[in-house]
Amino acid sequence: MSVSLHAVATMSILPRFAGLKLALDQAEAFCAERKIEPSVLLNARLTPDMRSLTSQVQLSSDHAKGAFYRTAGLPSPSLADTETTFAELHARIDKTLELISDVSAEQLEGRENADVQLKFPRGEMNFTGEGYLIGFALPNFYFHVTTAYAILRHNGLPLGKPMYMGRS
Repeated sequence: MSVSLHAVATMSILPRFAGLKLALDQAEAFCAERKIEPSVLLNARLTPDMRSLTSQVQLSSDHAKGAFYRTAGLPSPSLADTETTFAELHARIDKTLELISDVSAEQLEGRENADVQLKFPRGEMNFTGEGYLIGFALPNFYFHVTTAYAILRHNGLPLGKPMYMGRS
């Protein structure tokens, strides 16, 4: 029995975004309870050469969109990286969920061996649809969601694995 690319993407991304939304809710409440300016957490990093919490959420969104759109052979919609509040990060995740819901299972059907090419200023990367989804888009998505959690944990939020898995 085979598993569809759409099912792999959906089962991987939707619970992580649900958990990330809960974590952002807790972060906002944490700031209010402790009278911390929200920008302190939103701009927090694990180390100076890593990106901020806000950027981790934006990059999670980008890789989630890419997982569906690029695997389907469609251009991934662009979202401006202008978020500066918890509410705007929630809206970014919600918009991403809306966009990925527009890509049907049928659009990913049979795309396992289709060409997926990413172009960068320094070159390009070529994948099959399956290779892109499983070997690039999802690992990058997981990395940025996990890093967002790590930033929040590092700053004192009591987040746990159940929330990451999409359960509170």
